[in-house]
Amino acid sequence: MTAGNERYPAHDNQRIFRAILLTMSQPGSVTALGNWPNPPENLHPAAAAVCLTLVDMDTPLWIGKNTPNDIQTYLRFHCGCPVVRKQDRGAFGLILDGNDLPDLSEFNMGDIEYPDRSATLIIQVKDIQVGSGVLLTGPGINGQVQIGIEGLDTSFWQFLQHNNRQFPLGVDVILATQTEIVSLPRTVQVGI
Repeated sequence: MTAGNERYPAHDNQRIFRAILLTMSQPGSVTALGNWPNPPENLHPAAAAVCLTLVDMDTPLWIGKNTPNDIQTYLRFHCGCPVVRKQDRGAFGLILDGNDLPDLSEFNMGDIEYPDRSATLIIQVKDIQVGSGVLLTGPGINGQVQIGIEGLDTSFWQFLQHNNRQFPLGVDVILATQTEIVSLPRTVQVGI
């Protein structure tokens, strides 16, 4: 797929997909995705890479109504995805500013027969630091890990605690800086 001189080789999609799987299986681990691709302003390359890898014509994407048109056009064109306005209709939700979170409980939490049909949220943040911040435990974490997130509203952590108590229901979350991601699946337990 090309856009101008920009090229998205299949091996990049595979590399990003493996990185996402790694971070989902090892919550709290930070993975650098590099500078691929080159999205519009205000869409982090790491968030764009996650969208280009996971979102397609069969996965509705929720984006806030104030999302700039160039980002909406970019995602519709490159992902081929339908964009929805109701949070509970999105298989994925893209939040451009972690300090300005919508009501996260409005996203699809799945149902008891199909908990895997819940939403995955991609939230852009400024920085991820390992070794300080909130304490994470749970499956895939060797003992415990601490992460500090700059550019994320503190109410997010209370939501994540509530999200974990809903298991097997609940959303999965990918936090994205410009070049890095960290995944927080619904199994993550948060100590504040």
